[in-house]
Amino acid sequence: MTTTTGAATAPGGPERPAPRRGDRSLRTGFGLLGPRHGRHQVTAGQLDALALPIGDDGVVVGVDTEGRPAVLGLNRPTPYDVVLIGGLWTAQVLALRAAATGARVAVETGRPQAWVQMVHAMGGGQNGLAVYEVGRVPPQGASAGTPVLVVRDCGMRPPRGRVASGPWQSVLTLLPYLSPVAPRLIRQARLVGVQRISPDEAAEVGRALALPREHVEALPTLVDGFTLWCADRDRQYVMTQPTDAEIGLLGTPRRMD
Repeated sequence: MTTTTGAATAPGGPERPAPRRGDRSLRTGFGLLGPRHGRHQVTAGQLDALALPIGDDGVVVGVDTEGRPAVLGLNRPTPYDVVLIGGLWTAQVLALRAAATGARVAVETGRPQAWVQMVHAMGGGQNGLAVYEVGRVPPQGASAGTPVLVVRDCGMRPPRGRVASGPWQSVLTLLPYLSPVAPRLIRQARLVGVQRISPDEAAEVGRALALPREHVEALPTLVDGFTLWCADRDRQYVMTQPTDAEIGLLGTPRRMD
């Protein structure tokens, strides 16, 4: 029984003092007190020496000329349009890596046979990648929890897409070469990637992107796997290095399909 005088007795046992408020030996309902250690503190002067090893967030597309990882931030809360003037191999690597980050990939293509192997490798379209005919991409329902990358592999003159870029839904348009629609797509894009093209095409791209002369002269000489990525005034050469799994599925880097 429990008395009101601050003491407790057990049947057949001696009387013992009841726990008092603030008693550190017992915290009823919260377990025992753990060990106590000194606080970790730094002085104000030491704060400048602290750094967090956090890089850019996105899809690793390769390494730059200094060997550092190059990242494309495809999953964004705002519309994001990308144009790649290059080969199917690079577009497929980007699609694979975007799916690996948790994005759903919808491929709009006139050559579905070129994507069949990827679909089978990823579980028959149930694990992040689905292929649609040109003009048949349904609404994707993109959100912060399920971002979407739409890859438009529709040849030299892709029609205007039914599914446009939007919040958490980026659109990557693949152009094998320049065409009459290329200038319009380049103007609309937030990011443009250019692989090896002819000198005449390089001159046209140089005018559209306001490239320095050295970049225009370099474009016809780029080796397979190299891409010049351009965003506003930023220019970066990137070498896409495939993993063993990517080589087994897609082969080695190539510009021509």
